[in-house]
Amino acid sequence: MQIFDPKFKDNKLHYFIQCGIATVSVFIILLILDAIQNTAIIAALGASSFIAFAMLNAKVSKTRYLLGGYAVGTSVGVLCQLLMNVSFVQKLPLIEHYPTIFFGALAVGIAILIMAITNTEHPPAAGLALGIVLNEITLKIILVIVIGISGIVILKKILKPLLRDLI
Repeated sequence: MQIFDPKFKDNKLHYFIQCGIATVSVFIILLILDAIQNTAIIAALGASSFIAFAMLNAKVSKTRYLLGGYAVGTSVGVLCQLLMNVSFVQKLPLIEHYPTIFFGALAVGIAILIMAITNTEHPPAAGLALGIVLNEITLKIILVIVIGISGIVILKKILKPLLRDLI
């Protein structure tokens, strides 16, 4: 049984540098957002950092999937969060007793469907849609999501010639 990736031996520096880049990206996001209240949103950005900096050649690591998936996940999450807070919707059967559960599940399902239809599949973005429903959404959170994923994409594009696929 092999414990270490065979590529690690010849690419140690890349492993440490690329993981360091992901660490710094998430660190900056954690500094800006309340890490306790926005855990699902931060977790999505952390997962996307892994995908962007370790899985360079994977389909989900391409700009279209990172930005497109986040556009879908954010939009669907915000829409479901807004619908959840509409007074007549809150009185509907099933929703009345479990609004967060209902709209959280709905956000994930709709985000997956739209990402699949638009060819922007990015798994952490489905989690992001759920995270938005579970948290009180603010303009600051939306801005951090947009700036965070954009920063990851820009950093990956700038550094791509120096990076290696670690997977």
